[in-house]
Amino acid sequence: MGEGWDRLRVEVGRFMAVGGISTFAAFVVFNFLAHGLYLTNDPWLHGHPVTAFVIANFVGMVISYRLSRAWTFKHRPPRHADGGRTAFFVINLITMPIPMILLWLSRNWLGLDDPLSDNLAGTVIGQLLGQVARFYLFREYVFQQPMPLDIPRLVHWGDVEDVRFSSETDPEVAQGVATDPSTSGRAQPGAPAAGEG
Repeated sequence: MGEGWDRLRVEVGRFMAVGGISTFAAFVVFNFLAHGLYLTNDPWLHGHPVTAFVIANFVGMVISYRLSRAWTFKHRPPRHADGGRTAFFVINLITMPIPMILLWLSRNWLGLDDPLSDNLAGTVIGQLLGQVARFYLFREYVFQQPMPLDIPRLVHWGDVEDVRFSSETDPEVAQGVATDPSTSGRAQPGAPAAGEG
């Protein structure tokens, strides 16, 4: 497997961990607001599960952004001047209807209003589908592809042959300009390059 597949595997693992943490936070907030979470018999938003879901997911969204920026995609610079916050929240808003629709269908179409059905529809199935969509969209539109560094070229280590310049990467090679590897610069006119003579 190549470096790209290894990076993808690491990103998927970290994204799933971040998704688990933010989903758990949203789960706790949602169940407190919609079902009381064994703390109250009169939940604040029992009759409004979608509203409770939106509030809970906003909390999860903030946690997800901080962890994604600091850990999951830390090697990818953000594409936007605001650190990717706007695109991140827009993508979350675009994908939020996925679990909301499933929650609404469970409540209104199937007539299920118990905590297990709410959590299965919104938090498990809906969030899983939303996570898949968000992972793809974050990689494409929020965090840039990391640029690999050509270390030998940057610091001129080794002999010229080891650096492997090509006409595509170095215009001086394309023009046939001789370089002096001992000084990392052009050879003086009339003087042989280092190592010659």
